[in-house]
Amino acid sequence: MTETKKNKSFDKALEIGRPPNIVSLFPNSRALLVSGKFIDRAMLAKGNAISIAANGRNLFVIQGALKAAQRANSAIIIEIAKSEGGTNAYCAVNYWNIARLVDDLCNQFGITVPVAVHADHYGIKKPEDVETAKTEIPSMFDAGMTSIAIDASHLPDKENLEASIELNPYVPKWAGYETEVGEIKGKQGLSTVEEALFLIQGLNAHDIFPDWIALNNGTTHGIEAAAEGIQIDLTAKIHDALKPYNVSGAQHGTSGNSSERLRKIAATTRTTKANVATGLQMISWGLTVNDYGNAQLDENGNFIKLENEGVTETVWKKMTAYADAHNLKKGDYKKLNLPFENLLLSQPADIRKRMAKRVEDFVYNMLTTVFNSQDTADYAIDAIINAGSHDPGPKAERIEIPDEWTPDKIAAKAAGIVSDKGPEGDFED
Repeated sequence: MTETKKNKSFDKALEIGRPPNIVSLFPNSRALLVSGKFIDRAMLAKGNAISIAANGRNLFVIQGALKAAQRANSAIIIEIAKSEGGTNAYCAVNYWNIARLVDDLCNQFGITVPVAVHADHYGIKKPEDVETAKTEIPSMFDAGMTSIAIDASHLPDKENLEASIELNPYVPKWAGYETEVGEIKGKQGLSTVEEALFLIQGLNAHDIFPDWIALNNGTTHGIEAAAEGIQIDLTAKIHDALKPYNVSGAQHGTSGNSSERLRKIAATTRTTKANVATGLQMISWGLTVNDYGNAQLDENGNFIKLENEGVTETVWKKMTAYADAHNLKKGDYKKLNLPFENLLLSQPADIRKRMAKRVEDFVYNMLTTVFNSQDTADYAIDAIINAGSHDPGPKAERIEIPDEWTPDKIAAKAAGIVSDKGPEGDFED
């Protein structure tokens, strides 16, 4: 494609591809913020490609991920989860300001690839959460979200489906939509084909067609301590069973899995979205990580801070002192984000640049050598132009019979599911 034609395609996509909330919020913007549906479509169009969904726990992660996507000409997702950016958050970046940060950075750095802004893991853990969500979800889209994961996987299968059905009217039809079965708990409580089919079939009967489904397929959030990681065969088996419903996979807990395993996920499953959170946080701070983002520890069990990388040595000492004073375990260093946000932003310009550059180089490598998503920006822009709209519509159509998915029949079907939900506890990150 010539540069002139590419520019014309971008201008056309910018004209028609931004959803109404984005147009209203940023009327003069040149940032191509789009529905998550287009990111999924781009990965499917290229084939065996996965978009990084970068959890923007700080400004440097968002900046680095966007610049990496521009270098790779890759469509990308920038996201924040409820634990990170909800009303009881441990990050300054949140559900209500992340779109503004993304839009500003795209304009500042001339980012022209399509970007979705995703509300990840919007958790529903108890019935009262459903009522709260009826206010919060619209407020998040008012603030610029273009995609959401409604995660009621903490609940039994019946309640997961019922909550997802009840909350669907509060999600714009044009928005990217992710659902989840099986809370992410590592090798315990693994998702089953039966559970996944129950959720997707029940949604389908109610004219709800998720773009992605997340599974507990053997990985964990945070720092990966075990060797098992993603169960590729299980993932492929569930994705194959869901093929008639045309739903893609969302892979969580990516930071703790080897690049080889992630390449197999791209090559052998229907995964088009992979969350990367903890690894990018650690990289921005200047910690040593392996090739897929898992932070390394020294012989004393401490993180290894690289000199002249990431934050200044003075700031790192303050961060570790705070962690020690508050008895933070290594997996809880994420809680340093909020109290240290302003201190990180107050560092000299060259420090801030190297923090973002470290993220950029890591994400670029993942996009181009692991997830095969280079040049998917072109596919996403083509999809927008072909749709002639900010909404490409659903990938699937209803094939289930609604009368077979009434409340009574949902309860009866759920009662027959045999599954192991794993141990109780807080598995969020």
